[in-house]
Amino acid sequence: MNKEVSTTVKIRFSDCDPIGHLNNVKYLEYMLNAREDHVEEFYGFTYEEYLKRTGCVWIAIQNEIAYLKEVKANTKVIISSKTIEMSDRVSKVEILMKSEDEKTINAVLWITVIYFNMRTRQSEVLPPDEKAFFDKYLIEVEEKEFKDRVFHFRKQNKIINGN
Repeated sequence: MNKEVSTTVKIRFSDCDPIGHLNNVKYLEYMLNAREDHVEEFYGFTYEEYLKRTGCVWIAIQNEIAYLKEVKANTKVIISSKTIEMSDRVSKVEILMKSEDEKTINAVLWITVIYFNMRTRQSEVLPPDEKAFFDKYLIEVEEKEFKDRVFHFRKQNKIINGN
């Protein structure tokens, strides 16, 4: 079972600024779209199907993003995602945008989500069978604070790129 899933994406020229770098907001779009694809391809459901079946969905309550290295138009990147924290109501997903060779981290995004019942308009405890399903995919990272994780990746990028 693969706990960290990834896809390759080509950066489109139309998503870049005049000097050919990916616009900041587009990082989010690429990363969130990749996560949605990962959920469908690797976990076997779409958010729409899950909502129809259960009446519940995960609502983002916080995003933290760090831009570590520019991404240029017409390059390919690897976008990976994994669940790094999970409790009865709240989970955290890490999404990385990496160079095609996966040596350089271009951006890191942490999304904190809450399990939410759309009928009652309140958060709920994730049902035990659902929690057990997602616990199988949990990957704990050493750094528990976003700033520490960013520091880790900046240091890793310097080592890889010889700076």
